[in-house]
Amino acid sequence: MFRSLAIRNYRLFAAGQVVSNSGTWMQRVAQDWLVLQLSGGSGLALGLATALQFLPMLLFGLWGGTIVDRLAKRRLLIATQAAMGVLAAGLGVLAAAGLAEVWHVYVFAFALGLVTVVDNPARQTFVVEMVGDRELPNAVALNSASFQFGRVAGPAVAGLLIAAIGSGPVFLINAASFLAVLGGLWLMRPSELQVTEPAPRTKGQTMEGVRYVLARPDLVLLLVMTIFVQMFGANVQNQIALMANNVFQTGAAAFGTAATALAVGALAGALLAARRERPRLRLVLSGALAFGVLQGVSALAPGYAAFVAVLVAMGVAFMTFTTSLNATFQLSVDPQMRGRVMSIYMLVFLGVAPIGAPIVGVIADAFGPRASLATGGAVSVLVVAAVAVLLARHLRVRIRLSPLRRPFVRVSPRPERAQAAGTAHGTG
Repeated sequence: MFRSLAIRNYRLFAAGQVVSNSGTWMQRVAQDWLVLQLSGGSGLALGLATALQFLPMLLFGLWGGTIVDRLAKRRLLIATQAAMGVLAAGLGVLAAAGLAEVWHVYVFAFALGLVTVVDNPARQTFVVEMVGDRELPNAVALNSASFQFGRVAGPAVAGLLIAAIGSGPVFLINAASFLAVLGGLWLMRPSELQVTEPAPRTKGQTMEGVRYVLARPDLVLLLVMTIFVQMFGANVQNQIALMANNVFQTGAAAFGTAATALAVGALAGALLAARRERPRLRLVLSGALAFGVLQGVSALAPGYAAFVAVLVAMGVAFMTFTTSLNATFQLSVDPQMRGRVMSIYMLVFLGVAPIGAPIVGVIADAFGPRASLATGGAVSVLVVAAVAVLLARHLRVRIRLSPLRRPFVRVSPRPERAQAAGTAHGTG
């Protein structure tokens, strides 16, 4: 499960990520709380701050991958992580001094989003340089586990600290957490990295990445599936809040417990993914399919306890889908195109969530939270099934569902493909 940690460079990177991810989640909670305090509890102000942080990814995400392919990733990460630390410190100083205003938060959120445009694909593609192709699936899963650990621990610690010392010091603590990442990057042995040769600077590199993906029907189909699963799946947190408040009529503590259950399931799913040797297409499909089915099951939960139990399983399924999808994209593309391909992947993965949020909200307001969850699950299941059929035709394989025994999704060559392969090897 933890075999990538045997590699010194990755061990340094992972240790820094555990600290930094917790700090990042602490800042997310502190930023939301600070906006609410400064705006008099305005939901619009809170939504605008979140939107500004994601807006740069939507506007400039494709160019971020081009930059990553052109430059040395370790040095680039040192620059982006340092910039993030400076931004956190700047907002922390303003908040601690009582000088922060809502527009300050907007500016810092947008600036952080700009840095993320480059930092996200750089971090994704740097992993393979540390561990190589063989251990990439394990390292991707461990990165996801680190993120989910921060998601569980960070908000809980942030809530206590905000109550005790205020939002400003929490930003400063997050700024200090970046020192762990920077220290790990600085202490790495460059000679042990499997560095990808930077792509030479040429005209039209960004569109070259787009054309590369469009020429791969398998990648396009997986991206289409990701759009629909993420549009409804990434907004499960909002649906959990609606279910807790409107359906089960519980308080904030119960909502926190339900959100934690989803995060715990995701953490468990990431650790289980770390045990697998290679990403498989059937794992991507079965994870997405299971997530959609469980979304529908959660809509039918008769009580709060049953709802929380389903959320744990949903977290496992969602992380199975995302970790195997990430590794599949990285291992199936030309190394010199990896940054641009991963920027497209991240643009789709992160960019559709803001689009899906109002759709989920409208369905919930019109027909109730249960209908919103059931609709999301049904859409995911139908899209996954359609993508599975189209992928089977493109790859000339058969995909069969076996709900009662493992593997739940079976992929096997079509008879004509198997016969052709045998003839090619002199056995047909």
